[in-house]
Amino acid sequence: MWVVFMVASLRSVSGGRLADPVEFEVGFVGEDGSEVRRRLVEVADVPFERVPAVRSFPSYRGQRNYPGLYWSACMSAHVEFESWLERDEAMALDFDASVVGFAAQPFWLWWPSTGRVRSHAPDFFARRRDGVGVVVDCRPADRIAARDAAAFAATAQACEWVGWDYRLVSGHDAVWLANVRWLAGYRHPRHLAEPVAQRLLDLFASPMPLMQAATRVGDPMAVLPVLFHLLWSQLLTVDMAVRLEATSIVEAGW
Repeated sequence: MWVVFMVASLRSVSGGRLADPVEFEVGFVGEDGSEVRRRLVEVADVPFERVPAVRSFPSYRGQRNYPGLYWSACMSAHVEFESWLERDEAMALDFDASVVGFAAQPFWLWWPSTGRVRSHAPDFFARRRDGVGVVVDCRPADRIAARDAAAFAATAQACEWVGWDYRLVSGHDAVWLANVRWLAGYRHPRHLAEPVAQRLLDLFASPMPLMQAATRVGDPMAVLPVLFHLLWSQLLTVDMAVRLEATSIVEAGW
């Protein structure tokens, strides 16, 4: 449910020759806290979903962006963000059942461009269950200047060479995001209370309205947090393109 600015469009905006694979270098924080710098072809197996950020996230009076920390359920740890769009993307990555981990600002990418060396630190690196890495940048479409487009295009090309996916996110579907935000309030595993969870899973073996099932299991005040956690975990499913409400049809996710 991402609004993605196509990489092909980035290349047409950026113009110029992209660097060759051997010209790219990657810098990141090693296990001992020291700076590591390697050629792009040497970092395919680095677990960037678990590395510290390569730069700080400043906070100061009057700044236009909004940095903060998002607690990730799949990581059981906080992940930094620098804007509301990045926060929403962190939440989207956390909700994505195919993602097993992700980190913010995981590495610097360096490459030669028009007689000088350029650098870019992507916003996120995620690891999918199939082992494939996903590099994510977040930028509203109306704020992508030519220089930004060139950096995003170079990053997309580097990802293609190393075998990662690349995604430039400029927004999220409003209804889908509102549903995810609501469910994110119940993402902590403390909401997985038994035997209520199993009773809900059994009941939703046949699709039925959300509140109807909750009242059949017990007091909705106690049952609904469990139900919402199961929806967050996608053990239960619902149409996320439609606003979540009492009459939403829910069913088991297997």
